[in-house]
Amino acid sequence: MTERRAPEAALPVWDRGDWTALPRLRGDCSAHSCVVGLGGTGLTLIAELLARSENVIGIDARDVGGGAAGRNGGFLLAGCYDFYHDAVRRHGQARARDIYLASIGEIERIRQEAPAAVRRVGSKRLAATPEEVEDCRRQYDAMRADALPVQWYQGDDGEGLFLPTDAAFDPLMRCRTLATQVRAEGARLFGHTPLLQLDGTRVITPHGVVHAERVFIAVDGGLDLILPELSGRVRTARLQMLATAPVEPGRIPCPVYFREGYEYWQQLPDGRVALGGYRDQGGDAEWTHDPSPSPVVQDLLERHLRERLGIDAPITHRWAASAGYTETGLPVVEQVRPNVWAAGGYSGTGNVMGAMVARGLAAAAVDGDELLLQRLLGPQWSRCVTHGLGELQ
Repeated sequence: MTERRAPEAALPVWDRGDWTALPRLRGDCSAHSCVVGLGGTGLTLIAELLARSENVIGIDARDVGGGAAGRNGGFLLAGCYDFYHDAVRRHGQARARDIYLASIGEIERIRQEAPAAVRRVGSKRLAATPEEVEDCRRQYDAMRADALPVQWYQGDDGEGLFLPTDAAFDPLMRCRTLATQVRAEGARLFGHTPLLQLDGTRVITPHGVVHAERVFIAVDGGLDLILPELSGRVRTARLQMLATAPVEPGRIPCPVYFREGYEYWQQLPDGRVALGGYRDQGGDAEWTHDPSPSPVVQDLLERHLRERLGIDAPITHRWAASAGYTETGLPVVEQVRPNVWAAGGYSGTGNVMGAMVARGLAAAAVDGDELLLQRLLGPQWSRCVTHGLGELQ
């Protein structure tokens, strides 16, 4: 196996070192809304709040896209955590189709917001076994029955499905583009400003306090650490990746899901290959809040790169990120305390689902309009409203 690189190799392949870090929050300040977490969900939420004439402050323990939002595989996939036929069985045909159609629209919205970061190239789901080929056929039949875009695929790299409405993107570029936009529109953003304590809606940080009317915790991995009342409902896992030096362009024309999505890879426009996966084969050690790459999973990734993909280019990056998982595969979105809202637990689908949740959460919390969240979460959202604290503010 390739010799391990120095600690700086833990940076994701998306980080080109051309970003000026946000300032730290120092002193007390006030706002209508404070958003904790500056990933895709938090930044989309800030944009939605600004559109409603809210005064907004956003903070992050790291920086823009410092968590999974800027360290993931760069896939924009329609639908929810479950493959479509499984989503129909689990959530019902109407809601599964609603989520899928809404996510197709959200992918286009993300492209419009950050056009330089997104490539509309579709994606493949390739089967690892004959049994998975049959599962792909069940997904194909369910999608065709509901008039959703899908094609059967068979090529040198395998057999499965081609999903033409999916996309590849640079997740960190997208986050930084959104951050630049919302700062220009008046949002105050602060990095390296961890939340130490929530006292009502007072957000206490190491060197200052935000006094807000409402607080949004837009964090995926580690949501249970910030809000202990969600422990047991959201569980944090480590997702690991590596990337290579450039190989011949066009070798991998679109993002690929493999072995039911446990492995995933894509080729960047400059020829580099980014590969992630093997969380399930890392054992219980991968259920952790530690976002450091581990030798066991990294060795499995490297073997996949060399043997399955036939790529012998040097490995230049190894990194990991924390992501939140739920039993339902749907995120936790609710008012957990009076005027304190939580959004997270995307089960690896936060790039698209998180943006949709952000739009729905702004509408629910500020406008009292729950339609989008009802569309996405169905009975789960009804339970959140029933058991949540206080009224929508």
